[in-house]
Amino acid sequence: MTHPIKIRISDLSFAYSGRPVLDHTSITFRENRITAIVGPSGSGKSTFLKILNRLWETGSSGALTGTVEIRFAGRFQNIYQPSYPVTRLRRQVGMVFQIPNPLPMSIFRNVAFPLELQGKTGRPAIRKRVEQTLKTVGLWDEVADRLNAPALELSGGQQQRLCIARAMILSPDVLLLDEPTASLDHRAADTIERLLMQLKHRCTLLVVSHYLDQIRRIADTVVTLDRGKLAVQMPTAGHPSGPETG
Repeated sequence: MTHPIKIRISDLSFAYSGRPVLDHTSITFRENRITAIVGPSGSGKSTFLKILNRLWETGSSGALTGTVEIRFAGRFQNIYQPSYPVTRLRRQVGMVFQIPNPLPMSIFRNVAFPLELQGKTGRPAIRKRVEQTLKTVGLWDEVADRLNAPALELSGGQQQRLCIARAMILSPDVLLLDEPTASLDHRAADTIERLLMQLKHRCTLLVVSHYLDQIRRIADTVVTLDRGKLAVQMPTAGHPSGPETG
């Protein structure tokens, strides 16, 4: 099965606080695939993820040239085009971090919060969306009887699935995950891995990971970031298709 191109990066250069991170690199990523981003420590893997939803622009000094395009509703959009709202982009491109970051509020409101920010009203409709999303991440049966409890009472693995649910409730096209299992024990990490394998049927996933065994288990393609260049390292076993370099 051929998966269409979802993300198209052309001649991209980026410097962060004066330090070069990307140097005239081009690559494409295919839809509904899991791509693992690997590379030496300090090579800029986390920064690269933030480039894809412009999160680096929040309180930092960076300089970017080149083009980053993502296909939304069948058409490529230059996400750095001045007329393209960053708020819309971040609804379409979600992000999950290494350390779970639940908000200091109830389990229910953590998941519902993005809908509230959009001005969604009607508690029955919101509750239905929250329930559906918690079921998607395999958390509903564990929290259905305590939705009003503080999210910080959940275990680390549950908190990370809650954060994934918070990102998924807006049905993003792309989900970025920065070492999502690094702070979890083996059992919780295994649960997250199985979840990511299911989520790729809903969206395109880019995952930064340092764990080679994990990469072999979940990634369709492995891309290295080293010395400012993004390049396909190798297809993982049983997953021959992937991005293309330029």
